[in-house]
Amino acid sequence: MEYADVGDSEFLVEDVETIVKNALQATLSENMYNPKKVNDWTNSVIDTCLKGLQLLHKSFKYIVTCIIMQKNGAGLHTTATTYWDTKKDGFCKVPWENSTMHCIVTVYGLAIEPSPTGGDVY
Repeated sequence: MEYADVGDSEFLVEDVETIVKNALQATLSENMYNPKKVNDWTNSVIDTCLKGLQLLHKSFKYIVTCIIMQKNGAGLHTTATTYWDTKKDGFCKVPWENSTMHCIVTVYGLAIEPSPTGGDVY
């Protein structure tokens, strides 16, 4: 993966998605659901994502969330809403699962410098 130049202000979902998928693979790929390890796993996924995002050298503040749920037939629904600069800010949601658990990682990237026109908000 090629990283962006310093100062690049575009939130590239593809780059973020790759970082998240690598973090999930490294942390969860060989594991079966264990409630005693979920806290460590979520912390590891988030830490690995944040370290990878820092390597992009972009002017963003990042918020990373990680949900891990045992596969037991129960439903899981999550939603979020934002009010932000649609020209610079962005998000990426990456679902992952194996035979015993579901995981959803969401990354929000908030540009440190707002766009000159302020962008649209939603």
